[in-house]
Amino acid sequence: MKVKVVDRKNQAVGEVEINIQPRGVKNKGVLFNRVVRAMLMNARQGTVSTKTRGEVSGGGKKPWRQKGTGRARAGSIRSPLWVGGGVIFGPKPRDYDLKMNKKEKRTAFIEALAQRIQDGQLIVIDELNFEKPKTKDAYEIVKNLNLQKALFVLDKGMDNAYLSLRNISGIEVRNIDTLNTYDVLRFQNIVIPKTVVEKLNGRIANG
Repeated sequence: MKVKVVDRKNQAVGEVEINIQPRGVKNKGVLFNRVVRAMLMNARQGTVSTKTRGEVSGGGKKPWRQKGTGRARAGSIRSPLWVGGGVIFGPKPRDYDLKMNKKEKRTAFIEALAQRIQDGQLIVIDELNFEKPKTKDAYEIVKNLNLQKALFVLDKGMDNAYLSLRNISGIEVRNIDTLNTYDVLRFQNIVIPKTVVEKLNGRIANG
């Protein structure tokens, strides 16, 4: 698919080929939902834990006698009704992992990326080099490209670009090696330097 290449002032300077072909998936929304849900669930640690009344220390002695005090009956100060008592049906450590096969994840990534290209929301910028980190210069690029909520996809070694972009509101930065379906879907625009397109094509080809 052909994508227009622009310079820092958003002027067209050529075209570049992104080797991607949509698979023609009918229920793309369902596929995207499954992939994103799996990614978010798998990111959960599942280490949260609360104690039941049987696990809270103390409470072996009955607080007061059963009758004659005028107070409600109580058998233990570790009852869930008491402050400092156990928790009823509280969370316990568990595994949140959802399994998805590699083919589904690859298809979702390709379809999401192809959708961004078709909608004109994937922007290839001619160059994104900075002599030194400078947020002001990066902000000018964002302003010229009319970006509100965008993801810049960089490669290793582009440290000055990363440091220049990271503090701009609405802008996030990812490495091309970690770009995933969730990133592609949740940003209005994806911005990729021309020098990174070849690596993107490699990811598309190799899955």
